[in-house]
Amino acid sequence: MGCGVLAKRQAGGIEISGDPEHPSSFGRLCSKGSALGETLSLDGRLLHPSVNGVRKSWDEALSHVAERFQKIIAEHGPESVAFYVSGQLLTEDYYVANKLMKGGIGTANIDTNSRLCMSSAVAGHKRAFGEDIVPVSYEDLELADLIVLVGSNTAWCHPVIYQRIAVAKEKRPELKVVVIDPRRTATCELADLHLPVKSGTDVWLFNGLLGFLYQHGIADTEFVRAHTAGAEQTLRDAQKSAPTLEAVAKTCGISTGVLGEFYRLFARTEKTVTAFSQGVNQSSSGTDKVNAIINCHLLTGRIGKPGAGPFSITGQPNAMGGREVGGMANMLAAHMDFAPEQRALVQQFWDSPRIADKPGLKAVDLFEAIHAGKVKAVWIMATNPVVSLPDANRVREALQACELVVVSDCIAKTDTTALAHVLLPAAAWGEKDGTVTNSERRISRQRAFMGAPGEAQPDWWIVSEVAKRMGFAGFDYAGPHAIFDEHARLSAHRNTGTRAFDIGELAGMSRDRYDEMPPLRWAAKSPLFADGRFFHTDGKARFIPTPPRAPAHAVSEEFPLTLNTGRIRDQWHTMTRSGKSPRLASHLPEPYVDLHPQDAMLSGVREGELARVSTRWGTLVARAKFSGEMRRGQVFVPIHWNGQVASDARVGALVNPAVDPVSGEPEFKHTPVHIEEFRVHWHGFAFARRPLKMDKAAWWVRVQGRQFLRYELAGRSAIADPKNWARHLLGAYEAGADWLEFSDASAGLYRAAHVVDDQLSACVFVSPRADLPSRAWLSGLFEKDALDELDRVGLLIGAPASAKADAGATVCSCFGVGRNTILNTAHEKNLKTPQQVGQCLKAGTNCGSCLPEIAALLAELRFSDSNA
Repeated sequence: MGCGVLAKRQAGGIEISGDPEHPSSFGRLCSKGSALGETLSLDGRLLHPSVNGVRKSWDEALSHVAERFQKIIAEHGPESVAFYVSGQLLTEDYYVANKLMKGGIGTANIDTNSRLCMSSAVAGHKRAFGEDIVPVSYEDLELADLIVLVGSNTAWCHPVIYQRIAVAKEKRPELKVVVIDPRRTATCELADLHLPVKSGTDVWLFNGLLGFLYQHGIADTEFVRAHTAGAEQTLRDAQKSAPTLEAVAKTCGISTGVLGEFYRLFARTEKTVTAFSQGVNQSSSGTDKVNAIINCHLLTGRIGKPGAGPFSITGQPNAMGGREVGGMANMLAAHMDFAPEQRALVQQFWDSPRIADKPGLKAVDLFEAIHAGKVKAVWIMATNPVVSLPDANRVREALQACELVVVSDCIAKTDTTALAHVLLPAAAWGEKDGTVTNSERRISRQRAFMGAPGEAQPDWWIVSEVAKRMGFAGFDYAGPHAIFDEHARLSAHRNTGTRAFDIGELAGMSRDRYDEMPPLRWAAKSPLFADGRFFHTDGKARFIPTPPRAPAHAVSEEFPLTLNTGRIRDQWHTMTRSGKSPRLASHLPEPYVDLHPQDAMLSGVREGELARVSTRWGTLVARAKFSGEMRRGQVFVPIHWNGQVASDARVGALVNPAVDPVSGEPEFKHTPVHIEEFRVHWHGFAFARRPLKMDKAAWWVRVQGRQFLRYELAGRSAIADPKNWARHLLGAYEAGADWLEFSDASAGLYRAAHVVDDQLSACVFVSPRADLPSRAWLSGLFEKDALDELDRVGLLIGAPASAKADAGATVCSCFGVGRNTILNTAHEKNLKTPQQVGQCLKAGTNCGSCLPEIAALLAELRFSDSNA
């Protein structure tokens, strides 16, 4: 969301807080933002350059990269090399990488992981508006009378936006919120209406809405006549594909009554914001979904006005900045494309020897070209495609066969760095300067408050040094302020109002002025499009016909369920950084597959036990969960777990590689899947203060704790000698240490603990059942200076001697408040609301993303008390 963050160095580490002056977040931070201080340790950092596993100096490594790229280009041409970059880069990093590839090497083979989250929105904006422009700001959410959240679990994935909506609704109860999502997520707790549509049916839904609005006279005919084109054909197509309310309801799998209520609410509410995210974008028809939404706003003239408009909420903090500098394969810098006059403009400004003359390979096609040997060198920056891309096993095969793989990252061991020939240590958050642009077009400064460790350098410097070694001029930057200045000047270069993106007024800043630059929003003088002028050559917006089509791959007898993937509340992308935080790991510590109980019964899967999830492309094993969020036929698996922290949980390996034909965005929300029991002989977990070898487990997950690592384990064969097995797992027995042990061979139970100087060093619990003792209680034992006798007894009996010693599973990650603590306190003090819980325990008073869960616990308590 681009929240303002304040970081303060203290003796105990870095204190993180929200910036109350930042106009996007006003001091709020989500759990991930609040936990940033826990991700800054040097554990696992990439600190030195290396080539083929041998440490090298920067000069040696950079020269090697430059020479190898030059040699491959000389032999096979510019199209044989590529960059794959990331929304984790700062705008200045992005700008330099794009300039080198498109204006130096002369190919557009530079794409980004933003392709995976918001490229359908980009394509939809360009088709409708003539330029990639988000016409809405966060303030519009507070001004609206109706907010429609489509394909967005805002409560978990954009918690600060969710809290702004919640506060607005509390102040104005007449504000209505509609959630359109196959899952009944935490976001629905705020909703007045939830439409649990079938995955992939959004185009039918919004085509139906468009026809309904037109048939009932809810059209701004003057706006449509004066400022748009293509309405007649679009309306004909929409009415043909969605002729009646009953037909749309049947296709979407919802009741006619619920659908009609939504249509009527939209029709009568002038100030409507439709905010959409990955559930819309990540589809083989994602661009059409975006345009189907925009069509409804164009027909009603609900755009360019306060509190109204379509709103793409991006998935990364600098996805927008990457779009501004042309960091995608199908665009040039400053919102320009490959038209001859724009190519010439950019080449002349850069004074570059050549300029890319056509779009390059988008992400999925790029790695397919690597697999086919057409792209022979790739430089991957600040992302982990072996985990995050669809058909991820094929991505791994591609990199294994690639002639040259260069990876610049801040983390040493990822699934992707393991395949690199050259590793380049990049500066991380808190160590580098630059800017980011968030979903509402707001540019914010990111300022370094820590020195880069080891030999780490900012990405812009690394790329510039390679560019200079390749013989390209124009890369001798004095710092990020100089890059930003060039970026700003290019945005204004020969821009006579034909491009909305123009930050020329920010050009010419000194280093000091750049350092002091406050957060600001470009094109912010009035609501965008308030004058009815768009950025097609005739100044009109375009209605885009969106004939519906089914997802690329249909369910079948072999794969009868539909896999939906997405984020969870407290983790980020592939966990390479957020996974270092004990606080963030405590809420949902292991991968899971969420499904409807009836689908589970038919699949032979029981809640809390392990299940194998299979598609045509791959498999994973995860814990079965029945959250109550899923409709029949749908399953959900989070995206975050990687091969470094789990034996078999990369969901990208399961996702089909189908993409939207316009945007190239993959279909992460609809892959046919089969689920079956993953039968094991025993379940277990282990805690240790040092890493353990997992060679004796068929399935495992590693979880970061405070002063310990926790492992969830399972095995497919019996443990013949539990004591020796435990000694092998936990490590050598230290002289003078205590070994506490309980064994019940007939029941298959085994527990052991290793105590050194009265401190718990390691422990392991094994059972044939999955319902093992509380991990929260054991976590607390590792923080004690010395175990007492009751602690030792508890280790042997597998339960705390006092019930109050077990806080329960974490609910509020910001303040570390557990489920049992909330239930016990609410019962003892007769707390009725989440706000009262917050007053007593602080839970829910920071980012607020746990408030729906707290409300559900209070409802559970009321039910149990009423039936006591």
